[in-house]
Amino acid sequence: MPATFAFGDKVIGNPALATFAAFGSFAMLVLVDFAGSIRERLEAQAALAVAGAVLVCLGTLASRSTLVAAVSMTAVAFAVLFAGVVSSVLAGATTSLLLAFILPVSIKAPPSQIPDRLAGWGLAAVVSLFAISLLWPAPARNPLRDAAVVACRALAARLRADVAYVLGTASHAQHDAAVVEADHAVTTLSEVFFATPYRPTGLSTPARTVVRLVDELRWLHAIVAHGAPPPGAASAHRRACEAKAAVAHVLELAADRLESPDRDPRELRAAQAELAATLSALEERAMEELPRIHSDPSMREIVSALDPSFRAQEIGFVASQIATNVDFAAAAERRSWPDRLLGRQPQGLATTLSAAQERAGSHAAQQSVWLQNSLRGAIGLGAAVLVSQLAGVGHAFWVVLGALSVLRSSALNTGATIVRALVGTALGFVVGAALVEIVGTDTTLLWFVLPPVVLLAGLAPTAVGFASGQAAFTLTVLILFNILQPEGWRIGLVRIEDVALGCGVSLVVGLLLWPRGAGAALGRALAEAYRQSAHYLTRSVEFGMGRCDESGLSSAAPVDEAAGAAAASRRLDDTFRVYLGERAAKAMSLAEVTSLVTGVAGLRLAGDAVLDLWEGAGAADGDRSAARQELLESAERVSGWYEDFAAGLVRRSAVPEPLPMDTAADGRLVQAVGRDLLSDNGVASATGVRMIWTGDHLDAARRLQSLLVTPARAAVGTEADGDRA
Repeated sequence: MPATFAFGDKVIGNPALATFAAFGSFAMLVLVDFAGSIRERLEAQAALAVAGAVLVCLGTLASRSTLVAAVSMTAVAFAVLFAGVVSSVLAGATTSLLLAFILPVSIKAPPSQIPDRLAGWGLAAVVSLFAISLLWPAPARNPLRDAAVVACRALAARLRADVAYVLGTASHAQHDAAVVEADHAVTTLSEVFFATPYRPTGLSTPARTVVRLVDELRWLHAIVAHGAPPPGAASAHRRACEAKAAVAHVLELAADRLESPDRDPRELRAAQAELAATLSALEERAMEELPRIHSDPSMREIVSALDPSFRAQEIGFVASQIATNVDFAAAAERRSWPDRLLGRQPQGLATTLSAAQERAGSHAAQQSVWLQNSLRGAIGLGAAVLVSQLAGVGHAFWVVLGALSVLRSSALNTGATIVRALVGTALGFVVGAALVEIVGTDTTLLWFVLPPVVLLAGLAPTAVGFASGQAAFTLTVLILFNILQPEGWRIGLVRIEDVALGCGVSLVVGLLLWPRGAGAALGRALAEAYRQSAHYLTRSVEFGMGRCDESGLSSAAPVDEAAGAAAASRRLDDTFRVYLGERAAKAMSLAEVTSLVTGVAGLRLAGDAVLDLWEGAGAADGDRSAARQELLESAERVSGWYEDFAAGLVRRSAVPEPLPMDTAADGRLVQAVGRDLLSDNGVASATGVRMIWTGDHLDAARRLQSLLVTPARAAVGTEADGDRA
């Protein structure tokens, strides 16, 4: 920054070029940090330079009219802020792109000054490319991915230990060691996820896929722990060992593929196909070896005998989902840079346009925090431009920059940030005024002081805090403008006034637009995600029940419901990240909040599993109305509980007690199974097994409720009191 500023000011002698070179350097080297290899980072940096140049031209043209400047600032700010939901490259460069427009639109100039401004911006762009490639180039590592790799391998080792324990080839101590290692790996994965910086920006397709893996690996860990068999288990458990070994093999290959995206994907895909064949064979053998009986009470033996097969099938389904996501993450990692910029998905995913429409469409709703923050930011910046122009402020740029600096997701956070911004600015002014008073009109010393001050301005916000960053940035600005036009300490005083005006605009906007912040938005996003996922589960059960006999009650696959649940989950993911990045104190422990967020993944996976169970099945013969009715009623009970649960989160009212196991309904289902689902020779049919497993998936969704009640009551401040529930 000092080098480009000196070149523009002393060598060329052009103040406009020097100013844009200085702030362009700051925008491209401090306010953005692209991920990936050196080549990918340089390509993204070059694209940022081109996009910034376009915005510099547009900003200069719009600066001549107050109304045009304000309207264009609002439109550009919304486009830049909201576009981040589609492309991670754009999301990571949001502040830099906004600065590229704020600077020219706030400083009035005729179109004839566009070449000077572009030259300054271009000079900064060229220097930034050399700086990124030569000065401490960052390695392309992803700590969350590394933790996911370790978790995959630890869970694979846990499953192999389960198999060895059942077969009697591993001791109790060896099995316990594998369990502890898997617990530790999954816990570490969660901790790394919480500590991942740059939320919610910087989420590329591979990164978003790895984020989904966090939920899936946590859920797989819970299923594996729940279905752990005792040593010397029955033959049914021994049959499931083959499936668990196949799952472990898939997880090991998934870890290898995630660690090395260039690895040949055919090995992992072959392992997935082998797992699917193993699960299919397990299902067939389970049906062949079931007790051949007709009496109703003994049907419980069938349900009990099918339980190990169901656990293996459940584990296999989640592992297959994990392997598919890993395959997509690796394919996304190998995309070209233009594909990354345009948000083009790897082969097997949606096309560029449909992917962008899907992500943008999921956030085109009032409850989307991303949409709210985009509108709030756009209105705040547009209002700052309008106010600064109407007030005749000489340094309108600082008014808009002040608004950009302090605008947060709630009025409370905005107000707290305003205090820090003004304190930091005042501190920088005091130090800068003293320095300028000592130096006087001799700028030689200011040139020597500029580099360490720029270093401090870039480092302080992260290493020390927001207020110290404001102080260092104020000191930087004071030195820059005193080099260009020596005016002494008065420049610092003007900056305080301008920042205060911009902060006031931000506070008003924050008070008027969604003032409750990400905490309240997280509750609404959780409620909507649970509601949509429960509806998806119910519709999946209805779809399956329409294919279990000749009743003519068949329904279409719940495609729209699946899309709605996925969109709600995406909004929840982004809201959760905004919540994590908010500076306000958290009323709940992070573990409790994460339990609620992860529960959505479990509920959605139950819907996915039921749909997968019935999608490949043709319409069956016979009349299974009794069993079908029991399952539909069970689905309604489970879905109704989640509806009440979601209402409690939104209204901050009593959270319902978990549904108890309905032994009466279980008995009726057993009788229905005995009456409707056995073939003439007393052997359970494939349709019967699918219906039993559908009931198991619903029971898993019911068991999940007990894990959600405690953190939900902590969130809404409700006593765990059965009477109040």
